[in-house]
Amino acid sequence: MSIYEVKTMGERIAGNSYVGRGVVLGKSADGKNAVSAYFIMGRSENSRNRIFVEKGSDLFTEPFDASKVEDPSLIIYAAVRDTTSKLIVTNGDQTDTIYEYLKNGKTFEEALESREFEPDAPNFTPRISGMINFGDANFTYKMSILKSLDEEGSECSRYFFNYVSKAGLGHFIHTYNHDGNPIPTFTGEPERVSIPDDIDAFTNDIWTNLDEANKISLYVRYTSLEDGSTQTRLINKNN
Repeated sequence: MSIYEVKTMGERIAGNSYVGRGVVLGKSADGKNAVSAYFIMGRSENSRNRIFVEKGSDLFTEPFDASKVEDPSLIIYAAVRDTTSKLIVTNGDQTDTIYEYLKNGKTFEEALESREFEPDAPNFTPRISGMINFGDANFTYKMSILKSLDEEGSECSRYFFNYVSKAGLGHFIHTYNHDGNPIPTFTGEPERVSIPDDIDAFTNDIWTNLDEANKISLYVRYTSLEDGSTQTRLINKNN
């Protein structure tokens, strides 16, 4: 198997009952769109009690049934923040950390140096983050994962990846390799995936291949590199 192997999102996730939360960034095959996707999965009732809600050009997780919320600290957050020149996508409240650091003239990396993995022992769920940097009719993007150094959660290891956009290519990072107790965290570099031109085809490929019992919500966004216009698709299992 080549280290440059590219698979569809469906091929990456099919048959895996629990990849957790996932971020995909890349460029459509025709080179016309910057593409981002974010999905969440959940095993507990608290995790499954969520929906995605668009507010303007941003995306938030919210309770589906507010009366059943047990602990909102790690499940309710801004997942996507749009600054026009940058698009931030993460699996937690580090979205706002990055957003605030950028407003103060600091960087994606500096923001995440101030954060660490989630305090949910024994899983120590990684914080995964991505950011698209829009330029003149093109873009670059960054991805990061913050994860525990060891099974005790004694220290945080921080990994950063930087990409030049290439037509038809995306990168996919997720919180877990697969289900388990504790759940094994994602290892290695973000996975290479193909990005089609059609937003509905891409959305369908992800949603239909996520595990039926554990999938919760999916958000996909195509941003035109010509005029900045966006197409979005949002699916909530709870509706």
